[in-house]
Amino acid sequence: MNIDTINNLSMGDLESRLQACCHCSAWAKRVADAAPFSTAEGLLEVCASQWLRATEQEILEAFSGHPQIGDMEALRNKYASTAGAEQGQVTGADESVLLALRDQNQAYLDKFGFIFIVCATGKSAGEMLALLEARINNSRDEELANGAREQGEIMKLRLTKLLKDD
Repeated sequence: MNIDTINNLSMGDLESRLQACCHCSAWAKRVADAAPFSTAEGLLEVCASQWLRATEQEILEAFSGHPQIGDMEALRNKYASTAGAEQGQVTGADESVLLALRDQNQAYLDKFGFIFIVCATGKSAGEMLALLEARINNSRDEELANGAREQGEIMKLRLTKLLKDD
């Protein structure tokens, strides 16, 4: 989808497309309110700057739009989805690594009250497990910031894909 097509979407359609990139309604509204965009890069800049303004509630809303990495049921599901594409390397992982991801994700959720967020694209299950194990000892504030930064990367990947799709 090119920038002209994006600029010609209705406000509702634009917000819906943006929410598919980052599951945060207030962020999507702020970005949509900035339309029209002169370039694709301009859209990406507005998206990034508006994400930096996100409140804790907005960040947590965005996190709620993700499946938990290591969720055995979701990872084995063969349907073509964003999560499948973004977590693709996890699905071929050894069962013991998937079980460790599941257990560590539950410990993370119990400790922080939100799921572990990582831009999983290009990372093996073992790499994600190592990141999870390294981050679980952080404070809640550190993890909220880490997750928000990772969410920003995920959003950028999804927006870039949206801009390439026709």
